[in-house]
Amino acid sequence: MGFGSTPKSNWTCHRFPMPHFPRPFRLAACFPILAILISWSGMAVAGPNDEPKESVIEATVWLEQKAGEMVRASRRTMGDGTAAFPPQVGAHYDAFWLRDFAYMLEGCREVFSKQELREAALLFVRSQRADGAGVDCVKFDGTPIYKPGLGSLGENPVADGSPFTVSVVWHAWQQTGDRELVSQTVDRLVKAMQAVPRDPDNGLVWIKPGGHDRCPYGFTDTVRKQGDVLFCSLLCVQASRQLADLLDAVGQAEEAGKWRATANNVAKSVREVFWDANIGLFRAATLKCREPDVWGSAFAVCLDVATREQSLAVARYFQRHYDGLVYRGQVRHLPPGVYWEQACRKDLYQNGAFWATPVGWFVYTLDLVDPKLADRTALEMVAEFRQHGIHEWTIGETRGVADYTVSAALPLAGIRKMLERRESGRGANAECKLQNEK
Repeated sequence: MGFGSTPKSNWTCHRFPMPHFPRPFRLAACFPILAILISWSGMAVAGPNDEPKESVIEATVWLEQKAGEMVRASRRTMGDGTAAFPPQVGAHYDAFWLRDFAYMLEGCREVFSKQELREAALLFVRSQRADGAGVDCVKFDGTPIYKPGLGSLGENPVADGSPFTVSVVWHAWQQTGDRELVSQTVDRLVKAMQAVPRDPDNGLVWIKPGGHDRCPYGFTDTVRKQGDVLFCSLLCVQASRQLADLLDAVGQAEEAGKWRATANNVAKSVREVFWDANIGLFRAATLKCREPDVWGSAFAVCLDVATREQSLAVARYFQRHYDGLVYRGQVRHLPPGVYWEQACRKDLYQNGAFWATPVGWFVYTLDLVDPKLADRTALEMVAEFRQHGIHEWTIGETRGVADYTVSAALPLAGIRKMLERRESGRGANAECKLQNEK
C-alpha cells in the first residue's frame, strides 16, 4: 500500500494525499483508518455493563492522529543533518534506534517526508558492520552501536538488526516509490540478511548456548534466549519477503525468488520447531527461555506464518486466558503467571509488565474467534492512553517511559489489518468455517 509525498516539518492532517485502498476505501483522505470509517461508521462496542462506547474505528482515528503528533514531536537532528526519530518524545534518548523507527514506519509512515525516509534508510544501511550485521542504534554523532544497552549487552550484534534494516528500506520504498534508493541499498541488504546467525539444519535464527552470545529481539533484550529463537526467525520471514520485493523492483527476479523461497522455508521451520499443540502457542526458543511466547504467537498469526489450525488455537488461548494476558488494553510477553527463565526482575519491564507494542498482532489474532473482545482490547488501550498518557509498559499503577512513540504507532498496523479483513469478510466466523471444512 503506497502513499504519495508527505509533509515537511509541520505535521498536519490536511496535507496527506488520498491513500490507495481497494474500493470502497478510496473515498477517504487524511488518515488510512478514515477509509474504513466510511463503510464501518456507527459500529460500537458495548462495555461490561452495556454502556455506550465509542467505536473501535473512532478510537483508532484518535490513535492515528496522536501517533503522528508524537512521531513529529520526537524529531531530532543528528550531527550530519539527518532527521532522527528516537523512541520517546523529548531529549531523553540520545540515539536513533533502528527497530523503533521501523515500527513507527509500520504504523504511520505517511507522517514522514520523502527526504526524511530516504536519509534515515541510507543512515542505517551505511551503519552496517563490515560483515553486514545491522545496528541496534546510531548515536547522534553517527557512531553505530550494534548491541543493546549502548553496546553493553552480549558479545555479538543484536539478532534483529539485519531484518529491521531491510524493513526500514522497504517501508521507505513503499511510501516514496524511490527505486534509486533500492538500487543503492539492495546489495547491502542481501549482505545484511546473510549475516544473520542461522541454524544450518532449519534456517531459523540461532543464538549460541553458554555465555551471552547476543541479544534476541530488542523488546526482549534482557531475556537470555538460546538455541533457535522464534521472534527473530519471524522477523527474518518478514524481511526475506520484503527483500524479495526490493529485488523485484530493480529487476532481479531470480534473486527475489530465492529470498521468497527462504521465507517459505523458515516459515515452515517455525511451524514445526516452535509449535506446542498442548498449549496452543509457539515457544520462544529451543534451549533456554523456552516459555510460550504470547507476542511471538500473535506475530506468527499476523504474518500468516501460522497454519489456520494454529491461528485458531492461538486465538482461543487468548480468549480463554484473556484476563491474565491483558491489562488496560495492553499485553504481557508470556502467559499469566509465567516468567522468563532468565531476564530482568519479575513483574517489571519485559518480565511480567503489559505493553502496547504487540496489541495490533494480538487483536488481529483474537478477532478470529471473538471480535467483541478484540475491539474491547483496542478501546481499553486507547482509554488508558487518554487518561494516563502513552507509555512503553505498565503494571499495576507503575508505568515506564512516558511519551513512547512505538506504543502509539505500531498497534495501528495490526488494527488496520483486522478491520480490512472484516471489511472483506475473510475473518467472519473463522472457527465455524474451519469446523465445516473438516
